[in-house]
Amino acid sequence: MIEPLPDLPEGVLGFRAVGTVDAADYRKVLDPAIDAWIAKGKKVNLVYVLGAEFSRYSLSALWQDMLLEGKPEHSWGRVALVTDHRILGELVKGLGSLSSAELRRFKLSELPVALDWAAGKDAAAAAS
Repeated sequence: MIEPLPDLPEGVLGFRAVGTVDAADYRKVLDPAIDAWIAKGKKVNLVYVLGAEFSRYSLSALWQDMLLEGKPEHSWGRVALVTDHRILGELVKGLGSLSSAELRRFKLSELPVALDWAAGKDAAAAAS
């Protein structure tokens, strides 16, 4: 399943994958949240956590993930993948090169850094 993350910085959507993720999780949780964000004219800055409680994606979920590429290109901002799953992280990073989003991978221990990065706080600090 996909669960929303609590206590997110302004301008950030966040989710955690738990157990097995299937296509219905995308349709019920992730897609509506992203679509609502886009409808408001906001850039989608997303933090997605694949932690120890994540076990696998179903094939239908992988397909739904690929369909995210069909969202308007201009709507993507920063996407932070937070995981210690090395192979899955590299796969997502490789596929992310096909996207207009700025994608970065973080370790689980770096979740606070990933949240700040997705919120653009690193850019604000650099401009100061």
